[in-house]
Amino acid sequence: MDGEISTDELHDLLEDGADVHIVDIRDPMSFERGRIPDSENVPFAELPARIEEFEDAERIVTVCPKGQSSIQAARLISSYEGSADARVESMAGGLEEWTESYELIADEEKAGNADAPF
Repeated sequence: MDGEISTDELHDLLEDGADVHIVDIRDPMSFERGRIPDSENVPFAELPARIEEFEDAERIVTVCPKGQSSIQAARLISSYEGSADARVESMAGGLEEWTESYELIADEEKAGNADAPF
């Protein structure tokens, strides 16, 4: 794992069109209610079975609600030999911090009336 990335740094990467693979480790229902644009849902429990999906990625950022579980996910991904050349980071502060400055996108028909997406 290459450390943590701030929400502002990740936002800037997305704005600049950087090739970054954002891995949201929450459950599918939470992901549908709100997520970072261009992120992919890979629930933490599925990560070991799907780790090969990140083999060709150059930069991977893991995200979760508070930025704690995503550290474990980043460590798991970086331990995979197929991602040895990738920069693997966890987003500090998680989605709670992201929503202080930036919007999440949602599947409106599936979002329901939930107050918080996490």
